[in-house]
Amino acid sequence: MDLQTRKLNVITFLARLQDEIFFEKIENYILKKQVDFKNEINFRPFTVDELIHRVQKSEQDLKAGNFKTQEELEKMSVNW
Repeated sequence: MDLQTRKLNVITFLARLQDEIFFEKIENYILKKQVDFKNEINFRPFTVDELIHRVQKSEQDLKAGNFKTQEELEKMSVNW
């Protein structure tokens, strides 16, 4: 199935959709993707100085105990 046909199928599906909550979820997902895409366009690599500063800050955080373990992040991500 080509892309054009798939797009038309999605449009048809959305036009027939009666579940407002489900539609809102789809709408929010699309809007979030638009924001993410706009943020990607503004992406620029770090300069050497920015990268060095970031590494130094990370090392300070590590020494000060300002970090989370992989297990802690996994537990937190369950609620995302």
